[in-house]
Amino acid sequence: MIKELVIHANSKGVEIALLENKKLVEYHLDSYDKEGFAAGDIYLGRVKKINPGLNAAFIDIGHEKDAFIHYSDLSPYIRSVRKFSSEAFKGEQSHLLDTFEIEPPIRKDGLMSDVFEKGDILIFQISKEAISTKGPRLTCEISLPGRYVVLVPFTDSIGISKKIAQPEERERLLKIMQTIKPKNFGCVVRTNAEGVGKEELEFDIQNLLNKWKTMTQNAKYQNPPKLLLKEMNKTFSIVRDLMNDSFSKIITDNPVLHGDLKAYIKEYAPEHVSILSKHEEATPLFEKYDVSRQVKSAFGKTVTLKSSAYLIIEHTEALHVIDVNSGPKVKKGIEQDTHAFEINVEAANEIARQLRLRNIGGIIVVDFIDMKSGEYKHKLFEAMQEAMRSDKAKHVILPVSKFGLMEITRQRMKEVLSIDTREPLLNNNKYKIDQPLQIVENIQNDLIQLKTHPEKNFLLYVHPFVYAFMKKDTFSFRMRWYSKIGKIVRLIQDSSLHLVEYKLVTKDGNPV
Repeated sequence: MIKELVIHANSKGVEIALLENKKLVEYHLDSYDKEGFAAGDIYLGRVKKINPGLNAAFIDIGHEKDAFIHYSDLSPYIRSVRKFSSEAFKGEQSHLLDTFEIEPPIRKDGLMSDVFEKGDILIFQISKEAISTKGPRLTCEISLPGRYVVLVPFTDSIGISKKIAQPEERERLLKIMQTIKPKNFGCVVRTNAEGVGKEELEFDIQNLLNKWKTMTQNAKYQNPPKLLLKEMNKTFSIVRDLMNDSFSKIITDNPVLHGDLKAYIKEYAPEHVSILSKHEEATPLFEKYDVSRQVKSAFGKTVTLKSSAYLIIEHTEALHVIDVNSGPKVKKGIEQDTHAFEINVEAANEIARQLRLRNIGGIIVVDFIDMKSGEYKHKLFEAMQEAMRSDKAKHVILPVSKFGLMEITRQRMKEVLSIDTREPLLNNNKYKIDQPLQIVENIQNDLIQLKTHPEKNFLLYVHPFVYAFMKKDTFSFRMRWYSKIGKIVRLIQDSSLHLVEYKLVTKDGNPV
């Protein structure tokens, strides 16, 4: 499988597209003005309220809504977390835990009121971002993820990713970790560590210890709420988590981001520097890799499949509902159950993709096309399991019920990603969109202003609809412009633009 990470940056933020065999499977928006409080961030917080009925507590970490933590998220070693938080707050704790005495674990069925008191100051980590009317969800099971290892304080356990299947490799990694693991820190070896040597693992652990040191120093004499350690931005975290030998390309159109990524990869994965490149062509990056079209076709309420079948995706506060419809085309000479099964399998693959694309989490109910055959229902269940095998979010899939419904639960980490794919109809004094020719005339009126410009060559980016209209008679348009202003204007389509928008730049890409 060919994996490509396509990164487009502009003044508002960064758009990140993960392609597998040229197909969009993940899409992320990393806005510059986005509020903080991302999953993985570590805060010094204050217990604001204890709710005995929920066996939970509400914590002030600076978010507009109080963060929530349940007793089950406290960590068995919450007493050690309390002790370390107090010592770090007073400046009495070094970043290493080699002299730290681990406290005994708490009961699994205990009460929050036995552990916390109102006003307590502790170190918390965000496990889920704020969703809808709910504030962030917290945990006291602090973890620092690296490229190969996840560092977990206040324990000495070592875990190996279940996706590393070979017993010999698991044994090799376990022996290495036993020799390099710092005292009173547990480690979880990630899938990326398969085949990696001792030096790389040791380097990864040292980087994580440096982060732990920074967090400890930031906690000294601080008045909560206080951010202690920020999880790296989305771009770098995706590179960290996904980069392996199957990752064939990382490309960005932003020179600054390209330089930062190059420095990061050189330090942490020098063997992969060659897969990073900078996009310098006139054609927009997302146009070249067909990302813009795929985004617009994938994020509507209705998603059409290749067979002309389609999905209808609805969101409610309690759950998400996906309806599978067969569409107008019906294969001749094929049994109805077989035809339904083929469409359902195609739909299952697209549903798995949609869950990743839209960050859909919680309860998902899929209404597949009815099938009488029990064998087909079982095969569909297996097909859905296979389709979701590459999904990193924790999920549980139940077999198709007698009503033709499949229930799925998927880990919910953040808000569902919603993108308005409709074209806005602007109609004001500046824009007239009754006919495509009128849009072109608006463009031509602005092009006349270039007559005295020192540059001779320009690039004109327009919406694909306008581009198609103008390409019908492109030569005469260009000749008309050249005869009026004496400039050469090259047409380029850009799906990110609205119907009446356009962008005019010089040949070197400088705005006009």
